[in-house]
Amino acid sequence: MLICQLTDLHVRPRGQAANRVSETNMFTERACRVAAAFRPRPDVVVITGDLTDCGLPAEYDNLAAILRRTLPMPIYVIPGNHDRRENLRHALAHLPGVTSDPHFVQYAVEDQPVRLVMLDTLVPGATHGELSQAQLDWLDRTLAAQPSKPTMLAMHHPPFECGLAQMDRIALRNLDAFGALIKGHRQVERIICGHHHRPIVGRCAHAIASISPSVAHQVELSFDPDDPGAFNFEPPAFQLHAWRGKQDFVSHTVYIDTYAGPFRVVPDADYPGGNAG
Repeated sequence: MLICQLTDLHVRPRGQAANRVSETNMFTERACRVAAAFRPRPDVVVITGDLTDCGLPAEYDNLAAILRRTLPMPIYVIPGNHDRRENLRHALAHLPGVTSDPHFVQYAVEDQPVRLVMLDTLVPGATHGELSQAQLDWLDRTLAAQPSKPTMLAMHHPPFECGLAQMDRIALRNLDAFGALIKGHRQVERIICGHHHRPIVGRCAHAIASISPSVAHQVELSFDPDDPGAFNFEPPAFQLHAWRGKQDFVSHTVYIDTYAGPFRVVPDADYPGGNAG
């Protein structure tokens, strides 16, 4: 099974840029077209939040149009801190699971070799993420219902500290409660996240937790605790997570830009490894 993870699209109304300089509509459409053209084609696309920049109806309408014309495979979404839950639920109600819960955009995808559990960490009016006790109880019940099936969780806010102070301040708040819950469900193989606009790998209980870069702009890499945070135009990318049965997940970062090459590897005569390349 091949899972394409797109994240932090920050789609704007048509003709508008995010933060005045990031042409996120163009970046998003290009990423979707690259994902659709990949071979073998991914089985599903998971979009881990910040679908839009301000949660406006016009942004969701624009996003829905982009998705309709570019992605033929099943699409599963969750909100991020830049989204407005009710506007998302209204505009994207045609996507599976979006309105299955009466309050949150949270649901499980049952018809794939890997079980996908989609989590809603949005706190309205805030930048950080959190799961209420009711949501943690829902997650516990949902995971307990399929204890033997390999499971991937998708959430916007990462459940671990990454060392970037400006991002750790706005990550998931109730880390201990979430980690303790995951510890009780060994079938959780991977947790995929967005929010930080950088490729980062950590751990939550026994599970590997990974953050995908944004399909648009990236966050500056800075370990200065006083850094207020900024973004740049490092290459936009997304991640492909391949489930290979007993080999578990293998993840790859796919850059959206095109580059020179490919070039055939021709070892120099002095290469000490022989002629195998």
